Amino acid sequence: MTQTIALVDDDRNLLTSISIALEREGFKVQTYIDGESALIGLTRNPPDLAILDIKMPRMDGEELLKKIRKKMSIPIIFLTSKDEEVDELLGLKLGADDFVKKSGGFSMKILVERIRVQLRKKTDKVEDTKNIITHGKLKLDPSQLECEWNGKALPDKLTTTEFLIVKELAKRPGVIKERAHLMDIAYKENTEIEDRTIDSHVKRIRKKFKKVDEKFSAIETRYGSGYRWNVS
Repeated sequence: MTQTIALVDDDRNLLTSISIALEREGFKVQTYIDGESALIGLTRNPPDLAILDIKMPRMDGEELLKKIRKKMSIPIIFLTSKDEEVDELLGLKLGADDFVKKSGGFSMKILVERIRVQLRKKTDKVEDTKNIITHGKLKLDPSQLECEWNGKALPDKLTTTEFLIVKELAKRPGVIKERAHLMDIAYKENTEIEDRTIDSHVKRIRKKFKKVDEKFSAIETRYGSGYRWNVS
């Protein structure tokens, strides 16, 4: 079945070149030149993955991402022209799954590889239909990308990457998982991800759980080592 990629960028030349490249790879492509039209289109026809530019008229990529996350949990990749690591991580903190630089020699090959990694993670979850994970107040349903805490669904859904991190921590409570291990689980083939990216994801995961439980403390930081799911 052909997978659909939504591409949102106000640069029409880049929009055209990426669209052509993705169609050659066998994807169906939806294109939008601003955030407002994209939000309407994505809501009516949800894609399998979305690629967002950060700076756009009529709703920038950051605001669009926030609104998308309230409606669906599709993988999202940011296109960024900013070079500083903190700016690149900004999208991850908001709930994006990955980012690709437009500056410094944009690589269509890298973008396609990142897309396939995210789509494989999504497919792996759909195929994992029977492995419901429960531990204390936590319930994870990999087949539906659903997460509950104390019987309540998280108001802000976990992204695919966030879900993989929670799943890896929760399946062996009390066992410390090093950042490098969590990076391998969450990003697999992507070797360019830094330790701070995992920290950024964990920070956002905690915020999502605290919306249903202000005292949430199940994810414990082990300084110098990594994280573990608290058994207490």
